Amino acid sequence: METADLVFKIVFVIAVFAVSLLIAMYSTYAERKVAAFFQDRIGPNRAGPFGLLQPLADGVKMFMKEEIIPSHADKALFILGPSIAMLTACMTGVVIPWGNSLIINGNEYMMQITDVNIGILYVFGVVSIGVYGIMIGGWASNNKFSMLGALRASSQMISYELAMGMSIIALVMMTGTLSIREIVLGQPGAHWNVFVQPLGFLLFLVCAFAETNRTPFDLPECETELVGGYHTEYSSMKLGFYLFAEYINMFISSAIIVCLYFGGFNFPFINSLGLSHNMVSLLGTFIFFGKIFFFIFFLCGFAGLSPDSDTIS
Repeated sequence: METADLVFKIVFVIAVFAVSLLIAMYSTYAERKVAAFFQDRIGPNRAGPFGLLQPLADGVKMFMKEEIIPSHADKALFILGPSIAMLTACMTGVVIPWGNSLIINGNEYMMQITDVNIGILYVFGVVSIGVYGIMIGGWASNNKFSMLGALRASSQMISYELAMGMSIIALVMMTGTLSIREIVLGQPGAHWNVFVQPLGFLLFLVCAFAETNRTPFDLPECETELVGGYHTEYSSMKLGFYLFAEYINMFISSAIIVCLYFGGFNFPFINSLGLSHNMVSLLGTFIFFGKIFFFIFFLCGFAGLSPDSDTIS
């Protein structure tokens, strides 16, 4: 790998990581504002104009809280649990094509950290490892409420991972590849897979709700029964890691839905605008993020539609 390629990859990795954290931060703000709109409330409005600094205030609060490790907990595993959850959440964005490519000084750079030919299997494998973060955290807390919450969370995630895998079999057979980039490139213009695989999309969307613990699949954190679920004993940034991982997973799940079923960075007539290659690629990236934000708001909207979040229980 040439020096220019290595520098571009390092910068791109940092950019993807920073954007993931930033979107995860403001997904909390978006969820609270959307829920407030549906429930005729105001939502965050004190920290900064329109409450836009609320996520920063929440982050500072997490850092400033007292760091507590219960005396009866397994300290090593207690720290390992949220670390695994955060690590696996950040690793899933590696195989997502965030745009087409950029041509800089005659060299073409893919707007993707790495393109493996089994990208979908990689995502499923990493997400499966994330279950261990939840299970270890609940077990290490040595608390019955945490343990019950971890059991419910892990069983739900494993169950819906199976259904999620089944839902894309037809899509993989139709496209003939497991590479997420090739699946995106196979949907030029408006020839999106959602039009030929609508049932698969609906099944995948329902499983995404369950994987990210969104309403009505928020049983692992059912406050009425389990206090706070698997992270009952956690505080400060250990708790923050679990919460960040959940919102990063929501962001990445939305990105995967867009890649598999809504053309990724493709959009009708995008290549007929008479723009340069780089401008088309950047425009495609903005369109890609627009689609992602739509699904983030869609996932957040269900929490706002149900004041009683524990609808299934």
